[in-house]
Amino acid sequence: MKNSNPSRNDPSASASLEPAIRVLMMPRDTNAHGTIFGGIILSYIDQAGAVATYQVGCRKVVTVAMDKVEFHEPVHVGDLVSFYAEIETIGRSSITALVRVVSQERESGRDVLVTEAEVTYVNVDEEGHPVPIPRPQD
Repeated sequence: MKNSNPSRNDPSASASLEPAIRVLMMPRDTNAHGTIFGGIILSYIDQAGAVATYQVGCRKVVTVAMDKVEFHEPVHVGDLVSFYAEIETIGRSSITALVRVVSQERESGRDVLVTEAEVTYVNVDEEGHPVPIPRPQD
């Protein structure tokens, strides 16, 4: 993933956005090390990006790719995790969202950047065939 934007490393960079999803992490989501399983976070990243696609008119999307995901900080039980999603590019039938994951630590209240990912989706019809993304009328 490109990391040319220094604000991506700052958890406060998403402060002006509403999260697509906000989740309180529970004991059922832990791995063998007692922290939140990375696959749980990946699932929420996928969902948050899809929510952003709906806000621009897509009604059914399928995930095509998730760019490189590096976990910078662990997430713990009781942390409140926010998934911020913004649309980066819109093609004919594909759409890419940037999803930033920020955890508010339960003990300290500190916001930490957990990870970020670019997720690409394709807008599809009921049969699963790619269809154009609706455009606002000029």
